[in-house]
Amino acid sequence: QTITGFFLAIHYTANINLAFSSIIHITRDVPHGWAMQNSHAIGASIFFICIYIHIARGLYYGSYLNKEVWLSGITLLIILM
Repeated sequence: QTITGFFLAIHYTANINLAFSSIIHITRDVPHGWAMQNSHAIGASIFFICIYIHIARGLYYGSYLNKEVWLSGITLLIILM
């Protein structure tokens, strides 16, 4: 995420009028820009899928019964969001 995000940030224009055009530029004109953009998006999705699987596992095994585990899990979830 860091590497692809840095690569995308180099070519991105943070202007309200040019933002969409810069995404089109990254996708079409930058060498392998489409691959970087897709891997960045898919990487973020996989990250959150892993978080939700971790939450489901904790609920299944009853880890929420321990107060400290519950608080650390909620804190981690808030930080990651």
